[in-house]
Amino acid sequence: MSWGGLGQGSSGNLPGILEIRRLRGRLSLVLEDVEFGKVYDSKVVFRLLGYVRPHLKLTIFSLLTMLLYIATQISVPLLVGLAMNQFIQNADLPMVERLSGLDQIGIIFLCVAVANLVGNYLHLIGLAKVNQAILRKLRVEMHAHLQKMSTMFYDHNEVGRLMSRVQNDAHALQEFMMILAVGMAEIVSLGGIIALMLFWDFQLALIAFSVIPVFAVIMILWQGRARRSFMRIRYAISGVNASLQENISGVRVTQSMNRQTINLNQFDQLNKEHLDANVSATKLTAGLMPSVEILTAIAFGLLVVVGGRMEQEGSLELGTMVGFALYVQRFFEPIRALVMQYAMMQRAMTAGMRIFELLDVEPELVDSPTAVDLPPIDGGVELKGVSFHYVPSVEVLKDVSVDIQPGQRVAIVGPTGAGKTTIVALVARFYDVTGGAILIDGHDIREIKRSTLANQMSMVLQEPFLFSSSVADNIRFSHRDVTDAKIEEASKALGLHEFITRLPEGYETILHERGSNLSLGQRQLIAFARALVADPKILILDEATANVDSYTENVIQKALKELLRGRTAIIIAHRLSTIMDADKIIVMSQGKVVESGRHNELMAEEGLYAKLYAMNFQDLPVE
Repeated sequence: MSWGGLGQGSSGNLPGILEIRRLRGRLSLVLEDVEFGKVYDSKVVFRLLGYVRPHLKLTIFSLLTMLLYIATQISVPLLVGLAMNQFIQNADLPMVERLSGLDQIGIIFLCVAVANLVGNYLHLIGLAKVNQAILRKLRVEMHAHLQKMSTMFYDHNEVGRLMSRVQNDAHALQEFMMILAVGMAEIVSLGGIIALMLFWDFQLALIAFSVIPVFAVIMILWQGRARRSFMRIRYAISGVNASLQENISGVRVTQSMNRQTINLNQFDQLNKEHLDANVSATKLTAGLMPSVEILTAIAFGLLVVVGGRMEQEGSLELGTMVGFALYVQRFFEPIRALVMQYAMMQRAMTAGMRIFELLDVEPELVDSPTAVDLPPIDGGVELKGVSFHYVPSVEVLKDVSVDIQPGQRVAIVGPTGAGKTTIVALVARFYDVTGGAILIDGHDIREIKRSTLANQMSMVLQEPFLFSSSVADNIRFSHRDVTDAKIEEASKALGLHEFITRLPEGYETILHERGSNLSLGQRQLIAFARALVADPKILILDEATANVDSYTENVIQKALKELLRGRTAIIIAHRLSTIMDADKIIVMSQGKVVESGRHNELMAEEGLYAKLYAMNFQDLPVE
């Protein structure tokens, strides 16, 4: 639900900052933009392992097949060296035995190749299944968690960034699971190669490893610059996404004010910053890989020079030297792979951190341990000395007391910023009061389970939100047991059955995003039908006819008479003509109730209500 102007807080325009703000004694997360963090974060990894546990058997199977794959990979140079030393270069062995031995080596090579293929296939398939299962569970958990969060949370967190966590961060974490598996394979492979080289010829192994300290220095120097460069990319893309979301959401305002060119230039500049950041990072990465290649060549050269002399002196067999040459080449392959995965690991680790930070944010509003179900109500609403603030320094409501009897139609009017929408937001318990209490039939709503409160209260907003599903499903909404006959009955009662039957598929017509293939008046009538089907005892109308023409307003007013019959109604209205017959009109100004009564009584008082009426129902500026 959208409450225009309710939340005055903002996450601001400071990317890369995680800020935990304490709001009314509770924690509210302001989402940061950092994407590149540690290459390895033990907290993230350990929490991820909790998601792996349900798939432990498949994970172990995948790891075992991965070890089979690695073993076959690193055995090839050893087999080549063995073939050369024992059969090709061994002149002392009879030719028949040498040829027989080579045939045996060939068969072993074939078996190794098949095992390599099978191990690689099985471990990739197994890890992919585990990976997708974890991704699904994370997204479902995040979606469920976001459904629990209060309106205060959404006041302080941009929707685009929340969507980024559910989609982009989850995808980045999916990459992490694959990278982690591949990284483990590369590390194990590297360890196996080192062990075999040291076991095979300790002196020659040390010569090959002599370039490693140089590589370590290069990586230390590169790491700091890489992190800054990758963070710059994230900041840039965050600006691009924010601009795109804002421009799409506000396209009607943009077009009406002829601002397309300005927005396009701003968006192009943000894209240029993103391009420059990517080019800079690409140059940095491109500069590292040649360093690895040069070190590989140096190690290979040292091996040839030193190993060649040792072979000539008779202290080293040729097969051993060839096997070592192959191992040197393979030795740097895992290093190359790990270097290429460095940035992805940083991004994935931070994505995991961001996901778990979101999941760890406690909802602002939770049922108290002593909360009870709200029994069937008559619809009485009482505000007793209610005060409220979004930020501690600014009181929005000040000691507001209102008594609404069951079945009454009560209108709330006043200048912009008087606190009208805040009152209904508190009654619906989108926020908790900061002072006083709100009672429903004598029950403090803070001691009532929120789900049972929502079951007996409905709200129709100024701009109704329709979903991309059928008309019938939009009317049925959360009441899935409502029959098609009841939906049609409600539609007829509100006078919208005829227009629905004229739609291409009638009640099964699929609506576009937010119901954009319907007029505002039609969307409003469907929202009324949704409320009628829900059959609440308390109905809140937040300027439900503010943005429609006079004809549509007349249609809606007729529908409202049916909708409000037998219910307590709280109505916020700018058009005072729509609430002249209300049982009670509450006049707000600067967060206080300044007048209360029926239309004729308030007009006779010649106070604020009379001024609003005389000014053709326009808002007064807040004094």
